[in-house]
Formats: sequence, C-alpha cells, structure tokens
Amino acid sequence: MFRGMRRKAQQLAEEDCIAILRKNTSGVLALLGDDGYPYALPISYALVGRSIIFHSALSGHKIDAVRKCRKASFCVIDKDEVIPEKYTTRYRSVIAFGKITIIDDEDGKRRLIEKLADRFAPANPREHRDMEIDSSWPAFCVLSLDIEHMTGKQGRDLLENP
Repeated sequence: MFRGMRRKAQQLAEEDCIAILRKNTSGVLALLGDDGYPYALPISYALVGRSIIFHSALSGHKIDAVRKCRKASFCVIDKDEVIPEKYTTRYRSVIAFGKITIIDDEDGKRRLIEKLADRFAPANPREHRDMEIDSSWPAFCVLSLDIEHMTGKQGRDLLENP
C-alpha cells in the first residue's frame, strides 16, 4: 500500500523518526484540497502515542479538506544545512501517512488540547492553561492523524559525518 524507500541506506529507524517527531514543534500537513489540488499547510503539532495532534478552527480550507478525504501526510524537517561547495545539503526529515479524525467527543477533545497546551507552554500554571482553553473552547476543534506508515531519511553526508 505504501511505497518502500528507494535509498534504504539513508532510511532512519522508526525510533529515530519518533525522536524527530517528539523533538520538533511544526511541520507541513498535506491534504487533498479543492478541485483535487494538494493543500499543504505549516502547522504546530504534538505527538501523542502514535497520533499527531493538531488544533484548528471549526471551519475553513483545512476542515473542508479533512471532511472530504481523511487521508493525509505530515512532514517534519529536522535538519536542512546547505553545503554550497558540494552542491548538496545535510538533511534529515520524517514523513508520516495516515487518516485524520476530527475529535468530536468533549472529553477526548479536552484531553488532547491539554496535551497540546502542555507541549507548547509546559511552565504555565494549570489555571492559566484552563482559562485559555475555556475562553477558546467554542471556536476550535482538535484533529488527530493516526500514523499508518512513516519513513525518515537523512542525506548521505550525515551518514558519513554525523
């Protein structure tokens, strides 16, 4: 169902992919947009188990695309260093594939938005976090991309000179 990586020597182990997803805070979510055009957007996220969690407004291009087709991919670039003299880059990235669910149940939505808040503002007092969430509650939703397949790749230069 999913393609294998062509350059196997550059493929990252799954635990390395997970570490990259845990370390970084933003990536590019790719969906099937209007009229069959790809719709890719930069977005913040949190990894919760084997799901990538996003928050969203209740309406807009992203939500319309998810309602039309739940299949998605999400890419995180962990390293991108241009090496001009070699006409190459030292790169490392991960792409996750799966299906997105709009979290409708109130308890699940609350639990996941708290995970996002804790990810991005871990030092904020719980009361402050709860006040922010409560004030925005009616206007946002939570999306969960359940990872079905994931690949990570690094450039040959990183293999040779980590």
